[in-house]
Amino acid sequence: MAESLPSAKPEREEIRFGCSRPTSGSERVHSSYLVYGLRIASDRPVPGLTEAYLPHADLFLSLTIEPDWLIFANRLPTAQRLERRGSNEHDDPTFVLTTLGQEEFFRLEYSDGACFVLDRNATRLWGSFLPPLTIEDLSTYLLGPVLGFVLRRRGVMALHASCVAAGDHAVVLAGPSEAGKSTTAGALALQGERILCEDIVPLVEKNAQYFVEPGYPRVCLWPDSVQKLLGASDALPLLTPNWEKRYLPLENGRGKFCGERLPLGTIFIFGARVADGNAPRIERLSRREALLELVQNTYMNYLLDRTQRAAEFEALTQLVRRVPMRRIVPHADAERLPAMCDLLLENAQHLLGTVQPIAETLGA
Repeated sequence: MAESLPSAKPEREEIRFGCSRPTSGSERVHSSYLVYGLRIASDRPVPGLTEAYLPHADLFLSLTIEPDWLIFANRLPTAQRLERRGSNEHDDPTFVLTTLGQEEFFRLEYSDGACFVLDRNATRLWGSFLPPLTIEDLSTYLLGPVLGFVLRRRGVMALHASCVAAGDHAVVLAGPSEAGKSTTAGALALQGERILCEDIVPLVEKNAQYFVEPGYPRVCLWPDSVQKLLGASDALPLLTPNWEKRYLPLENGRGKFCGERLPLGTIFIFGARVADGNAPRIERLSRREALLELVQNTYMNYLLDRTQRAAEFEALTQLVRRVPMRRIVPHADAERLPAMCDLLLENAQHLLGTVQPIAETLGA
């Protein structure tokens, strides 16, 4: 059975909020949210999120003032620095991850002026930005790579993917950047399907079953995707005043948000677009092929060291054994996108209704 999220909290100006993990004491909180399974308490509203009443917090977010612990963090020596540059126009600005002290804190910086600092246990997070950036810019980073890093620090495996609800199960759409995951999620949302998450799909294991934690009620889309879906590149609101990316709202809008943790039903891996007559199509994957695809499509996997990679490989091996996977081959013509959506849902329903061991449905 799906697990419902807490209901919306009653109106309040400000509350005292204690974290469920040790911190320097109670924090003053304006808003609280549940995102990717993380209970977040923030001293300022976060654009794109819907508030929820939560009695405890996993992560306290400071956006208005510099907390006392940040002074200590900034005095620590730099132990390690990792820089990742964007490879094309759709990538984020240069991202730099700096380890402070003996992994006591981590600084995540972007070349456009956005900056975050996270503690070792991923219980306290501070964020700031410089003009001309806005709180919407900061929220965009927070809901993507920053919370992706938080999940990594907490030992939660996540896929670089989108996720749609098919009945009471989650169907994951995974693949590399620009494969069409978000565009397909947007198309499914416009058809009336419920979307769980986009870009980050957190997987949690409970009683030998995998579940997907919901994200937030938006699908983020580049203008060319908006053009394909709605006929005009500016048909949706901008994520921020400083970026051309837009979003499809999933609350009180054209799409629907699934705010429930759902059991993982199946995973589709996006292949390269083709122009032949039998696309879009679904292809079977051997376990080996499925594993190699997943290894390449876990979120922020470039941060893993050798030990972490080995542990993730073992976790993915177990995932492939338990969950059916297929490859979806899209057609290069955007006019075939509705047909691909129908094919995905039809195939997912078939797989979810097949009561066969995984060894009988997938190749060795």
